[in-house]
Amino acid sequence: MTDLTKPLRLTAAQAMIKYLSVQMTEEGEPFLAGVWAIFGHGNVAGIGEALYGERDQITTYRGHNEQTMCHAAIAFAKQSGRRRAMAVTSSIGPGATNMVTAAALAHVNRLPLLLIPGDVFANRGPDPVLQQVENFSDGTISVNDCFKPVTRYFDRIMRPEQLLTALPRAFRTMTDPADCGPVCLSFCQDVQAAAYDWPVSFFEPKVWRFRRPYPDPVELAAVAMRLQSAEKPVIVAGGGVHYSGATQALQAFAEKHQIPIVETQAGKSAVAWDHPMNLGPVGVTGSSSANVVCAEADLVLGVGTRFQDFTTGSWNLFKNPERKLVSLNVAAYDAMKHGAEPLCCDALVGLEMLSEALGDIRFAGPSPTLKQEWFAAVDPLTARPEGNELPTDAQVIGAVQRTSGEDTVVMCAAGTMPGELHKLWKAPRPGAYHMEYGFSCMGYEIAGAIGIKMAEPDRDVVCMLGDGSYMMANSELATAVMLGLKITLVLTDNRGYGCINRLQMSAGGAEFNNLLEHSERAQPSNIDFAAHAASMGAAAVHVASIAELEAALERAKAAAGPFVVVIDTDPYPSTEPGGHWWDVAVPEVSSREEVAEARRAYEAQVKIRAGG
Repeated sequence: MTDLTKPLRLTAAQAMIKYLSVQMTEEGEPFLAGVWAIFGHGNVAGIGEALYGERDQITTYRGHNEQTMCHAAIAFAKQSGRRRAMAVTSSIGPGATNMVTAAALAHVNRLPLLLIPGDVFANRGPDPVLQQVENFSDGTISVNDCFKPVTRYFDRIMRPEQLLTALPRAFRTMTDPADCGPVCLSFCQDVQAAAYDWPVSFFEPKVWRFRRPYPDPVELAAVAMRLQSAEKPVIVAGGGVHYSGATQALQAFAEKHQIPIVETQAGKSAVAWDHPMNLGPVGVTGSSSANVVCAEADLVLGVGTRFQDFTTGSWNLFKNPERKLVSLNVAAYDAMKHGAEPLCCDALVGLEMLSEALGDIRFAGPSPTLKQEWFAAVDPLTARPEGNELPTDAQVIGAVQRTSGEDTVVMCAAGTMPGELHKLWKAPRPGAYHMEYGFSCMGYEIAGAIGIKMAEPDRDVVCMLGDGSYMMANSELATAVMLGLKITLVLTDNRGYGCINRLQMSAGGAEFNNLLEHSERAQPSNIDFAAHAASMGAAAVHVASIAELEAALERAKAAAGPFVVVIDTDPYPSTEPGGHWWDVAVPEVSSREEVAEARRAYEAQVKIRAGG
């Protein structure tokens, strides 16, 4: 029996890992589902030894890149609805700075992530230690200070006992619905190895509850009054609907009051695609059905959305001059954006209480012809092509859709596919669509698919990515093979950055430095992506048509591990129906008439937004 009066002598690293292993969810699971680690100078001796000692209590996973290990952890947290998370540890120097991009991704998306980079010696004895970047004017700075603007809580552990306050603060941040985001505990390497007499009570299991903040009565009454006086309200569903577990509450609210729902990238799949109240994707990559409703709306009710510019069409979408903006959000920062009437509370609680305040009020509801017209326009784009021309991304999506099931999760992050999937993918239920578009980070995809599969092992995970993203971060495919994770990758090879190439052209620019053939001293691209994936242990095949793609996807269902299907696609077409203007500044001065013409069109749109 443990003597609670006798302190436990451990190194600081050992104490930290023991503490991490006993932080629990209300469901009785460890809040941290594991620690991703690449060991090196600055964490192998201290944290590495501590993880080995607690290997039966907390699992350590080995990755191939610090950034992508973080991506896997972030995707795990996102697919878990923020109810669980993972930690990632690195060495000092480049290992640490590799994680900064991922920290920004987690920060933008309001997702929990525990970062534990090694740091310099607190005692400064060996200064400058290997990989130390010296600041000439401030001796307290190390490269880990880069984490400060992209984390929600930062602490530098310079004495063992500082963990007694730093660790609870870290978990408070990761489990706080309003403040949720990445945490960085910058752990000086000599301190990791230093011993301390720890109170046994510090290692008692702790359950972290996820609060559901209730709305302020005055705010609730004000928002209810706004809605009662509206004639054409619309709901913009964001990622907070998923994180709150409010998908059913949102559907019930929309059904009871006959208010149409439109979905952001993070909010997509909150309500099934064929529900009559779901008008589909909104904004720059939105549907005509959703954008028409938003343009006419006299009240926009955002639920769990941060109103990113892709959602709002750079604030040019909501055109009704009488339009009022209401934001139901657990974070006051988001609830107050753009002069919105705030309803600062949990999404599920807020929707239920707002519905009660509205009573039996019902609006006219959306016209069913809006969705009928939308699908009549886009369904032919995803059909099997009849000719032998290079397929479009829309046709690839159609093939994946036809071979998917109720348990399929389609995921993506950057490039052409996010916009096409937002418009075209028909998500059958909550959690069936996983998109990282807050930071739109190329290279998230493969690692993200790993995190999703770890969060929901029984789901069929289909990762859609382009050749550009694959080239940026493919190393975790070997990790998926090592872990025996069954994920399916659909790799569309358009030989470059096709999405940005189209944006360049739309701004009047010449095709330059995006497609491989338009790069300096470019030679014909002969990358064999299927052979590359196979070299890492994945089953891989290159297909020449949509029909072959569908056949390969059927074979993938029986695969034991990662299955990669590569298909060449046309870099130029994109789905023309739907969508909305996006503010991309065009040069005022150029020698090219194409740029001058694009600038005139740009100025006309800016004038419209300004009400001119």
